[in-house]
Amino acid sequence: MTRTLLIALILLAADASAAALKIATLAPEGSGWMREMRAAGDAVKRGTEGRVELKFFPGGVMGNSDTVLRKIKLGQLHGGAFAASELVSVYPDVSVYGLPFTFGSLDEVRRVRALLDPKIKAGFEQHGLVAAGITGGGFIYLMSTRPIATQAQLRATKVWVPEGDNIGRIAFEEAGVTPVSLALGDVYTSLQTGLVETVGNTTTGAVAFQWATKLKVMVDLPVSYTVGILAFDKKAVDKLSPEDRGALVRAVEEAFARLETLNVADDVATRQTLHNEGIEIVAPQPAEAQAWREVGARTLARMRTEGLISVEMLDALDTAKTAGGSH
Repeated sequence: MTRTLLIALILLAADASAAALKIATLAPEGSGWMREMRAAGDAVKRGTEGRVELKFFPGGVMGNSDTVLRKIKLGQLHGGAFAASELVSVYPDVSVYGLPFTFGSLDEVRRVRALLDPKIKAGFEQHGLVAAGITGGGFIYLMSTRPIATQAQLRATKVWVPEGDNIGRIAFEEAGVTPVSLALGDVYTSLQTGLVETVGNTTTGAVAFQWATKLKVMVDLPVSYTVGILAFDKKAVDKLSPEDRGALVRAVEEAFARLETLNVADDVATRQTLHNEGIEIVAPQPAEAQAWREVGARTLARMRTEGLISVEMLDALDTAKTAGGSH
């Protein structure tokens, strides 16, 4: 009897020592995001011999990003998958990739990210989160139900900006636009009713959210670059052994690398989908493209002046672009 009880206690202790990390995401079940995150979860379980498991709550069942961050702080969740813009309140410098008209190509983004991703991960650790994976979500483009080939035409439309998006707000102000601030989930209905006419999104996002069915034109000039981040509460990760932490981070990094490859392919495919939907893809005139780049420069200057992003990160961005031969 004593031996049986002892074995039972040992098994109970072993089970209790297994870490189940609860992760929330807006990504719906069945999406590429969820497939890769679940693959990462399987790899973590194998790599830690069952000592660490990832339990996902997809489809926004845990609430929006602010709610998820609050639950992480309270210990009710251990992490979440976020767009970088949703983590600005935790670490403002993560907005560096979203600076408008900063990047002209994916190659340029990759060169810069090779130098800045490690700085961003270190910055999150200083603010209590472990950014285990960062994946490229693609370029955001301006799309509209009305002509927007020029800034003058854009100013004649009702332009959407996401709630809490300081970069977008400043950029549109610099372009002479007073945008309509709405939550992401309200955009489709607002396009239907005419509350907004011009939006910004990746080609993949415009198709996934069904906005493409309401839009008529896209300006073929990358506005900004968006990244997704799987972030864990540092306190939860610090409880893991160094070996298990390494297995966790490796599995997420590998899954997010695969996800980035899928996202690039999806952007190509969904651009064709937009064309098939009858959306006109318009290349701006050189003078107009330059005018937008000047909006980007003024936006960056205001963010520097207003302290919305650190001088150190902006200097690192300049260094990375110069090192890559970008202009």
